[in-house]
Amino acid sequence: MEPVSIKYAAKWASEYLKKKVTSSRISYLVQYGAIKNHSENDFGVKIDLGELKNYYEDYYQSMERKWEDAGEENVNWTLSFREFSERETTKHVHRLHPYKGKFIPQLVEYFLDDHVDEFKTEVFFEENSIIIDPFLGSGTTLVQAAELNMHSIGIDISGFNCLISKTKMQNYKMTDFLTSVEENLRKTLFFSDAQFDSSLDEELKNAISEFNKQYFPSPGIRWSFRQGEIDESEYSSQKLEEFYDKASQLILTLHSSHEKNKKHNIKSEFLKKWYSPRIFKELLFYEDLIEETTDENIQNALRIILTRTARSCRSTTHSDLATLTEPQIGPYYCRKHKKICTPLSSSVKHLKRYSNDTLKRIQDFSELKADVNSEVLHGDSRTIDIHKSLTSSDLSKQLKNQRADGMFTSPPYVGQIDYHEQHAYAYELLGLDRFDEKEIGPLYKGRGREAKESYVKGISEVLINTSRFVKDTGHFFLVANDKFNLYPEIAELSNLNIVDEFKRPVLNRTERDRQPYSESIFHMKKNVS
Repeated sequence: MEPVSIKYAAKWASEYLKKKVTSSRISYLVQYGAIKNHSENDFGVKIDLGELKNYYEDYYQSMERKWEDAGEENVNWTLSFREFSERETTKHVHRLHPYKGKFIPQLVEYFLDDHVDEFKTEVFFEENSIIIDPFLGSGTTLVQAAELNMHSIGIDISGFNCLISKTKMQNYKMTDFLTSVEENLRKTLFFSDAQFDSSLDEELKNAISEFNKQYFPSPGIRWSFRQGEIDESEYSSQKLEEFYDKASQLILTLHSSHEKNKKHNIKSEFLKKWYSPRIFKELLFYEDLIEETTDENIQNALRIILTRTARSCRSTTHSDLATLTEPQIGPYYCRKHKKICTPLSSSVKHLKRYSNDTLKRIQDFSELKADVNSEVLHGDSRTIDIHKSLTSSDLSKQLKNQRADGMFTSPPYVGQIDYHEQHAYAYELLGLDRFDEKEIGPLYKGRGREAKESYVKGISEVLINTSRFVKDTGHFFLVANDKFNLYPEIAELSNLNIVDEFKRPVLNRTERDRQPYSESIFHMKKNVS
């Protein structure tokens, strides 16, 4: 069969996989060297459907084989939700801000909604139920509860987690919000243009672009790397050295220019280390504009735009954006993009992009969100008194009259993430207090015996405390990677019974982590005698 167009290939793939596959997805596979462009000219893309079919067969078969080889053969692939595209798993406010370790909304929806199937044989919640999430994270449970016309309460020790979740759940005066976002962006762009000369940065970008066109042409070079026709490591090292030789004077001049613009009187070592002088000053200018805004809800959203921009503009490689290693000052070979890249010289393009994206995502969710009561509480779930902490009189009255119908939450995994540290840039920029010492199971404590004992104690204390606010007939759903088999003991200490366990494969939950692993959704109920 003759090669076909991207549009035809996307239609074929959608029918073959029984899920929506877009033309942009097929284009992505070509650009990243997963499949080859069989066009005979430079103006189009042609796809071999046999090659595309082989790619998908290998992708899905190797995926399941990986889990089997890792001893994870007893997983329920229905609960992987792999039929959903990334766009669907990050819909509306679910991608308002990057967050390591969050679960996808489809998983929450599966257990909260009123459908039944061969695995979920009963309905656990109904409209107007109250759902508690004592490990709030980025607010996925609260968002999905609102879509399903359910009330919710989220609790987290991290002040920035609470800010992300509040921003998602707030109601906005959209006209005022739009005006504030556009005005702050306009002022920041004007400030940046007036204060800084971009000519040298643009000259470097142009030099890199021309060099990449010659030595790292996409998608051809990606295909050659993938097929082993060219040794990526050896080739990239050689070409990076050649580029530095060719552009050495420009790089030295640019570095000298940046040194003259060094920031002063900054107490934060983190900000000094990870931000160029120009970017830091742009972020600081935008932050000052936020303080001029009088609407608290809009202020919160503007802070999320600021911190999302700040995260993307740190002086690091694209590959290390999720987990920082060392600051990157000059051009480097980017293993993610398979070409030479350089750290950003200004934040304004990202600021513009995230301003528009935030407006759209909040608007999209506002059209789906039911008129329900929800509240985000900043506190320690081991000790918090929810009744005393609620400020919403309606929600407080509901909780006192009927108690919560259950819990859906994902506790931290043992020794996997430092929840405050992953957003260090936000804490430094916004001046938020940190409570790292109150995190349960953080990465910095490791996975030794003492860490596991502390984890069991911490999770149990959370369940004991928060279950007081849940009905005796309530349903508790905890999503956990229980590789150390700690949850039977946690359930016993918490006076809960594990009545069911759903095991699912996790597909790339923590951004760069592609190692096969599963997680369990423990269904628990109170041990009422």
